[in-house]
Amino acid sequence: MNSKKDDTVKEPDLEYTNHSYADYLTWQMEEVVELIKGKIFKKAAAAPRRIHQRISIKLAAKLYNFLEDKPCQVYEAPFDVRFPKLSKADHEIHDVVQPDICVICDTEKLDERGCIGAPDLIVEILSPSNSKTELKHKFELYESNGVREYWIIHAETQDLLIYSLINGKYVPSRLFTSGDAVESKVIEGFTLDLEEFFEDIE
Repeated sequence: MNSKKDDTVKEPDLEYTNHSYADYLTWQMEEVVELIKGKIFKKAAAAPRRIHQRISIKLAAKLYNFLEDKPCQVYEAPFDVRFPKLSKADHEIHDVVQPDICVICDTEKLDERGCIGAPDLIVEILSPSNSKTELKHKFELYESNGVREYWIIHAETQDLLIYSLINGKYVPSRLFTSGDAVESKVIEGFTLDLEEFFEDIE
């Protein structure tokens, strides 16, 4: 006799605040979810706006071309970044996010499931639905876990803010806008001319 396949979908308890990466791996949901301090943050089931995707793919391509002969690697979402505390065991990890773009220079942090540990550079592209999460929760997460450089791009106003980790705390740049040439302190030699970058993005 054939046993009936279990086709039930495991849904997480949204009120619970101590979910782990082990739990995360069992979920099957339409929305993209991230874990910050064990709490679930949902992203919209719909795809991001076109301008968000245009900025993401253009910047990722520039980083990829720049890094092609270098040890660092660039990845675009969806790509899991896990931040372990005391242990790398799945059930002990309570912070799992999917940055829009990240660059990892220590390839020992990479495995078949993504990155375990802090990327060197993270880029988040803001949209109306995710700004609060990016600006507050992820800022604290990235700072406390040692992400050396954190770029925030605002798609609508086409500007860029860079946080550089200095003595364990993020120090903000001025707001960069069209006409500025932005240079990464972490990805040595990588510059971005914002006027050229944003000229065909609308």
